[in-house]
Amino acid sequence: MDTDPDPVDDPRGAAIEQLEEFGLSAYAARTFVALVSLGTGTAKEVSQVSEVPRTRVYDAIDELHARGLVDVQQSSPKEFWAISADTTSRKFEREMEYRTSVLRTSLDRLNPAPRSEEQRGVWTVDGQTAVTDRVLEFVSGADDKIVYMTVEELLTEEIIDALCAAAERGVTISLGGVSADVRDRIRDEIPGADIFESLWVWSDTPAGRLLMVDDAQTLVSVLVPDSTSGEAGERAETAIWGAGETNSLVVVLRAIFTWRLQNAEDAAE
Repeated sequence: MDTDPDPVDDPRGAAIEQLEEFGLSAYAARTFVALVSLGTGTAKEVSQVSEVPRTRVYDAIDELHARGLVDVQQSSPKEFWAISADTTSRKFEREMEYRTSVLRTSLDRLNPAPRSEEQRGVWTVDGQTAVTDRVLEFVSGADDKIVYMTVEELLTEEIIDALCAAAERGVTISLGGVSADVRDRIRDEIPGADIFESLWVWSDTPAGRLLMVDDAQTLVSVLVPDSTSGEAGERAETAIWGAGETNSLVVVLRAIFTWRLQNAEDAAE
């Protein structure tokens, strides 16, 4: 599977790709990167460095100039100058913040049909980042209790922060399937968390995480052994989730977790 260019090993390729992601045309991205490496340059010099046809350099410069990324000196021949890396980064950060704000406001103002809390089937989600997003969404919406079992590599700072926030608003946290070191860390950061032993030896299974929120929302994921996804070399992960007190997935996991937690309480007495 193809991966993004490394900014250390291939800074030119990485910069061009990111500029294109921010909406620049391929020629404009190549032209800007060439100017950064040159400092200043004419259309001829830019073309030689960037492999952009000289006749298209002027179109690329117009695009860059319109976005405030390049200044033009009215000399003969014309000279072009790219703004600094810091200024470029700040410009795109502001643009991204603005676009994100507009998107959030627009989506919030839409009036979707009410979603049914009771679902007969299950939904699938692929990719470790996407599964983490779903876990964070469910955890942030918890009102009463969270039961979460996971392998150590998936218990990220982001997940821990979300669990801490849930605990601070009074949600009961039960966590299983983690190493002794992580258990100590959880106890330090979430003193009220209930740490219980896993249902099985996770290293013997492809299981990734099991989550139950408020006895009415569940998620189960598996990690594909010896595989990676496109997200920075992460192991490939796929999950299913369901919602509603009578949802089949919820019913099964609720029974499993109730049995396991009850046994843990009996053993502790």
